Amino acid sequence: MSLKAVLFDFNGVVINDEAIHEKLLGQIMIEENLRPKAEEFRQVCLGRSDRACLKALFESRGRILSDTALDKLIERKSIAYRQELDSLEKLPIYPGVQDLIFNLRAAQLKMAVVSGAVRSEIELVLSKSQLLENFSVIVAGDDIPVSKPEPDGYLFAIDQLNQQHPGLGLKPSECIAIEDTFAGITAAKNAGIAVVGVANTYPFHMLQRRANWTVDYLTDLELDRVRQIYEQTAA
Repeated sequence: MSLKAVLFDFNGVVINDEAIHEKLLGQIMIEENLRPKAEEFRQVCLGRSDRACLKALFESRGRILSDTALDKLIERKSIAYRQELDSLEKLPIYPGVQDLIFNLRAAQLKMAVVSGAVRSEIELVLSKSQLLENFSVIVAGDDIPVSKPEPDGYLFAIDQLNQQHPGLGLKPSECIAIEDTFAGITAAKNAGIAVVGVANTYPFHMLQRRANWTVDYLTDLELDRVRQIYEQTAA
């Protein structure tokens, strides 16, 4: 067995924007005459899609949203998100992302994004940071009906990679996922994918209990060592 693909989460792994999402969700709650609660974003929304997050936030206050109403809220938030990014002098891409992608390309490993974020937001950030061409597959929150911690997004990404690259024969055991949240780690593991937990959102020791490997920063990820472990497993 060898390592063939690396599947990236997006918010909290590629871009340091979770504070922006928390701010925008809080604004939506206020605009809808609801009061945001401290720590609610971390408890309810981290690692989950906007749809799952907003649905849970409103349901906890006794408001059931129709699909149409949810779509409108998600679009409002997405517009505000793009405006926030436009106001920044520099995108908050995490240190080590570009170098890791360069090394993955040199190793001829496939790359995909698996995220609950809206596709237009993912593509905007990757395009602005000149990273988009590296990802042949993007699975976004608007592509699948369920959110992490369900494994569907990861399984769909593998299927898409196999369709794009005939003969690849990619299996979950030949991938690693890079995640920063408990929901994301659970989703990848439930798909049969080993996980690198990066301590961008939770402390190292909390991720270490859940992920296969844990690093403080992406710059600490030793790609050659991980690939050797995959090769030894096959021996």
